[in-house]
Amino acid sequence: MNLRKLKYISFVICLICSVSAQESVDKVDFKSINKILKNDKLEGVVKRKKKRISHKRKKARAKSKAKYRLPTKEDFWGIYSELWLVQNATILKWNKGRPDYGIADSFKSLLEKQGVFQLKFKVLTVDSPDIYHLALPSNTNEVIFLLGLPFMKALDLSRLEISLLLFEDYLRHKYGYFKDYVQSKELDTFIGGNFKGKSFPSKTLVDLSRKYDNFIFDKGFNFTQQFQVTKDMGNILKSDMKLWNSYYRLIKRIDKLAKSDILFRKYVKIYPSPELQLNWLNPVKKKIL
Repeated sequence: MNLRKLKYISFVICLICSVSAQESVDKVDFKSINKILKNDKLEGVVKRKKKRISHKRKKARAKSKAKYRLPTKEDFWGIYSELWLVQNATILKWNKGRPDYGIADSFKSLLEKQGVFQLKFKVLTVDSPDIYHLALPSNTNEVIFLLGLPFMKALDLSRLEISLLLFEDYLRHKYGYFKDYVQSKELDTFIGGNFKGKSFPSKTLVDLSRKYDNFIFDKGFNFTQQFQVTKDMGNILKSDMKLWNSYYRLIKRIDKLAKSDILFRKYVKIYPSPELQLNWLNPVKKKIL
């Protein structure tokens, strides 16, 4: 095959390919393709917008619902105990300036001697004869201690003696005696709940306030609870007989005060009873040679 014939064949093949390609192009509807591409792009934009709107709505609903969220158990007791103190400020008279008695430092030292560290606490002195010494529940690993100023002055308590009473209250708090009395099924549902779309469950708080009042001012602890705390105090303090003797003499003075001063006769109702505590402690009298 000569060169001239080869060129001719190549030219014909190229011509055929060109015609075939042109026919294919004529058959393709570029307008339809462009329309499809545009629609796909718009659908993607619409989907993204819908997703953003949905996210914003969920966020707004969550924010709105959060406004009706009730405190969790980690925060509830601290909030409510402080609320109770505010409600009873005129009776307790805790909101007046008091001198620094050094009680907090003394109590912290006693706690650390007994291996209790990192306990957050507040000691609030109240000018009310109806409060002697008491621990109110607070936030996790926190306690609010109340100390009656008239009671403290009547006994002329030292910082060590006050610390021993507060440690006694710490054990009661640790065993959950107060919480066990004031808690209820309604309160368990209330704590950590949400009242969006419902009326605020104020009755639950009213009932809780009544239980606080009843326990603190009238009911107090029962004999079983008092026995347990007294025996534990005796066992804990036996490792330091100076502390043990201070505690025993303190209970003896409280027993005498409760029997002789009408202002503090109610003590035996809240903490039954100093006389029995002395028997439960059962001191061993050593002979002096």
